Parts: sequence; structure tokens; C-alpha cells
Amino acid sequence: MKTTDFDIRGVVGVRLIDATEKDVRVVINQIGEPGATLTREPDITIRFVPDLPTQPLNLLALNAGYDASGFYILRSSKAPCKARIPFEKLGETSEIICQSGLRSVPLLIAMVNLALLSKNHLPLHASAFEFNGVCSAVMGWAKGGKTETMLAFAKHGGSYVADEWTVFSPTGEVFGIPEPIRLWDWHLAQIPRLRLQVKGKKKLIFGAIHGVDALYNGLCRIGLKKIFPVPIIGEALPAMKRQLNLRIHPNIIFENRLIERATPENIFLIGSHDSPETTVAPIDPAEIAERMLQSNLLEFAPLFEHYRAFRFAFPALENPLLESFESTLKSLLDNLFEGKNCYKVLHPYPVDFQELFEKMQPFCVPTEKKLSSATS
Repeated sequence: MKTTDFDIRGVVGVRLIDATEKDVRVVINQIGEPGATLTREPDITIRFVPDLPTQPLNLLALNAGYDASGFYILRSSKAPCKARIPFEKLGETSEIICQSGLRSVPLLIAMVNLALLSKNHLPLHASAFEFNGVCSAVMGWAKGGKTETMLAFAKHGGSYVADEWTVFSPTGEVFGIPEPIRLWDWHLAQIPRLRLQVKGKKKLIFGAIHGVDALYNGLCRIGLKKIFPVPIIGEALPAMKRQLNLRIHPNIIFENRLIERATPENIFLIGSHDSPETTVAPIDPAEIAERMLQSNLLEFAPLFEHYRAFRFAFPALENPLLESFESTLKSLLDNLFEGKNCYKVLHPYPVDFQELFEKMQPFCVPTEKKLSSATS
């Protein structure tokens, strides 16, 4: 039996059993590099098999199904897969069985987050970075500017702590799951050195999409917008532009300035607005907590979609952690940000990294310097 272990900051352990090299790479792309052999029982075991036979499945919306043996997810990362997941045990010690060769292990980050939650660690949809020796956590709604803020400070020597999911520990420290960061074409335009990461097939795809976009705009300018096949090109462009992204490891973005754990002094609630101004203003910590409860509920929605399907398939089974999920989040969020410097940031979209940095940087200094400047 071949095993590969992942130890997420000493809190959650994940073990792969009989994974192929490709399977291991898939998991690395989701939760970072493997570590030393776990000296404790793993929280999540993922067993890979060449073939995962089932009885005739009862299908649920075509992306899931069930038989007498369990509940199966049949699609992940827009590709077919087969994974049997015991939803009633998630958050406890659990074993997932996956058919080898899938594009991603379905719901893996969500399962890791549940394991963290069961240990009183709160995973929040947020990024975190350190600048001038001060750690700041940036959070908000999807597409609000969390990653963009981190990139803005990366350009000026900031250090990576977390992206996408920032975990607040009972001690007040935060850490992240070191997964690759998704950057879009307009991000790369503001950090030119990262454009060198667009290579091979990706470079050809980027070039082709930009070429089609330029052709469409040119045809529209000369009055051919309604002439076949120009309307079809226009309808296809949004889907094509969604391909203008790639995932880059934090090591490359931050030039090896990575910090495993830090204690945040600043909490920024960030979002975009339909104004050209970028503003930073104080905000009540309790308001951030109330809003982040809703943000987290949204981010866990795909997990709950499958959990409801699981409950439909097996009405007698339930997961206590998922049944009390919202109240658990509320209790961990209560007073979490008290004593922190809390600010609300609003910016236009897409945001200019330099302007965002210039507006936020004065707040990312040690507390004693803030006090000194306030009294001078």
C-alpha cells in the first residue's frame, strides 16, 4: 500500500492511498505540497482505485448518484469523475474513495475546512498578507478584491500568508492552505513579470482569444455588428474570455516571501462600487462578522447542495456538524475581530493595484506608528 501524506499546518492531516503520480499532482494543486509521514491518524483519507464499480445508480441531477453502498459525486472541475463520499462522517475521521484519473478531488477544500471547523479553527473566505511587519486580513463577498489587495502589496514587497481561505486559530493566529492562486489577464497586465508564466498552450490560447476580441471590436467599429457571423462571435466572447486566467504558486508571485502563521492587526472588509474613488474608512467589527457569516454560507453552498442530495438519498443519515453549521460559524465569529483595527474599503472595478496600495498602505503600519502620526 502506497501512501502520501499532507499536513495542513499541523492541524488537519490528509492521507492518499494508492494514488498515481497524476493523482498526487491533482491533490497538490488543491492543497499544496505533501509533507512528512503523519504521526497521527489522518482526518481525511482518500483511497484511489483503478475502477470504482457501483450497482445501478439512482441519479440526482446527473452530477451525483447513490446505490446501497453510498453516495457518489460524478462530476468535478467540469469533468466526469466518480468519488464515494460519506457525508455523515465529514468533519470526523472519514475515508473517501475516488476512481483514479480525476481532474480534482470533489469538495476537497470544503472537507478540509470542515475538519478545521471541528477543531475550533474558523476558515474564512479571505486573504492575508504581511507588510511592514503588520499582518492584515482582507475579506468580503466573492470578487470583492481580496486577491487584488494581496497582489497590490506583493508588488511592494509584502509577504504571503493566505489566499482564498484564511484560517483563524483559537490562539488568534491565521494561516492558509497553500494552493495556487488564480490570476486573470488583467491582473497580469499590472504585474508584468508574472506574464512570463503564460507559456506554451496557455500562451497560444491567450493570443487567440485576444485576436478574436480585436477582430470583433474592429468589425463592430465599421458597422458590421449585425452581419453574420459577427453576432455569434459576440455571444461566444464572454465564455472565451473566462479562459484568460492561470494558476500560479504563491512562491512565484511573492518571490518566496511566504509566512506560515501570523497574527492580524488589521481587518479589511473590501468590495467594489460604481464610483471612481477608492476609499478606506473605519467599520464596526460586529458588522464585519455579520457580513462574513453570509459570505461563508455562500462559499459553502456547493457542499450543501451535495449534502441535501445525500440527505435525499439517505434520509436516516445526517451530519451533526453540517446540521449546526450556521450556529457554529456564528459562535466562532462572535467577537473575533474585537480589538483589531477594522476598516471598510471600497474601490472601482477593475481596480488599479497602485491606487489600492496607496490608499491602504497608511493603515498597514505598526500600531505605535499610527498613534505617533495621529498625535503629531
